[in-house]
Amino acid sequence: MRVEVVAIGTELLLGQIVDTNSSWIGERLAMAGLDSHFQTKVGDNQDRMVSALRIALSRSDAVICCGGLGPTQDDITREAIAEVMGVALVRDDAIVERIRAMFSSRGRVMADNNARQGDVPVGAIVIDQARGTAPGLICPLTIDGVEKVLYAVPGVPYEMYDYMERVIVSDLQRRSGETATIRSRTLRTWGVAESAVAEMVAPRLAALDEPGAPAATIAFLASGIEGIKVRVTAKASTAANVDMILDAEELELRKILGDIVFGVDDETIEVAASKLLIAHGKTVAVAESVTGGLIASRMVAVPGASRWFRGGIVSYASDVKFDLLGVPEGPVIGADAAAAMAMGVASRLGADVGLSVTGVAGPDSQDGQPVGTVFVGVSDDRGTVVQELKLPGDRERIRQFSAISAVDFLRRHLR
Repeated sequence: MRVEVVAIGTELLLGQIVDTNSSWIGERLAMAGLDSHFQTKVGDNQDRMVSALRIALSRSDAVICCGGLGPTQDDITREAIAEVMGVALVRDDAIVERIRAMFSSRGRVMADNNARQGDVPVGAIVIDQARGTAPGLICPLTIDGVEKVLYAVPGVPYEMYDYMERVIVSDLQRRSGETATIRSRTLRTWGVAESAVAEMVAPRLAALDEPGAPAATIAFLASGIEGIKVRVTAKASTAANVDMILDAEELELRKILGDIVFGVDDETIEVAASKLLIAHGKTVAVAESVTGGLIASRMVAVPGASRWFRGGIVSYASDVKFDLLGVPEGPVIGADAAAAMAMGVASRLGADVGLSVTGVAGPDSQDGQPVGTVFVGVSDDRGTVVQELKLPGDRERIRQFSAISAVDFLRRHLR
């Protein structure tokens, strides 16, 4: 069964609100084994809303219309749906009284405008409110002899979640007769360009196209300062079977990609490093120049960071590097400076491992080093190692790339 999402609201088109509802609905549909090939955003204009809904219904079996069910003059989803269905709107007094009772229970008086939320297209089924004043709608209709259905839910996420979980997902599954499950798993990588990752994975993509291959697909998502994501999506009759496919595909991809894979799904590179620190029973401290505290900020964002993170020193000025970290007098951007910073911060803060970063974010070169030159150091009881990086982008991107590259260097060292 093909299910389409139409998000309504001019604020979505203007970028004033990010449309997280459509992505959440898409994920929830996939978990229920329901295919969703299109998502559309349209402003608060009845003609354009009607056009968008008709296009969606022409290519999908069901449409979830999200937003525009409020009490104000620009909330015209009900009118647009009625026009698509070719029916009139009729006020349901029972809905109006429920809304009035909600206001009364909070010691407030219902505004006259709220009565508009009781207008229902003839033939629609009302989903009773549980979290807000706007009722949901189930609107069956026939197009060219084919039975279809249109759902209307509020744009307020808290209310939309309730209607989806309480009624709509199960209603869609009942109509489709399907019990399949679709799930995705994302491997997160760092240090290799998207084109190179795609080239490495190409043989596996070809294998999945062969007859008898698992029902899985692979896609690549370039995520800027968070690296390249490799997403595996699988479909099967049960959740357990889907997980078996995903487990097998993850194993194959890890064989191909090796240690450029640092995490799965929402696992950040700091989480990956923290697991290794905990496994080795070690603590870390950071000395930051070019990143100005970005690394420490990312590390303390990991729950339980106090177990393994000793602290950080933002040694931005040269004399702080000399006086506090024991960096020898001379250039502060180079391998020697990075090594001394790593050793110095571990000693100063009593950590098992010292991590350092120094470099040139721009706009001008420094110590004879061009913009984008960054040195990362790691020091522990096995010695001190330094990596030189040449990073692209403007000042902010170089700083962000430096932070994640430094933590990745720490992760690889710990491995």
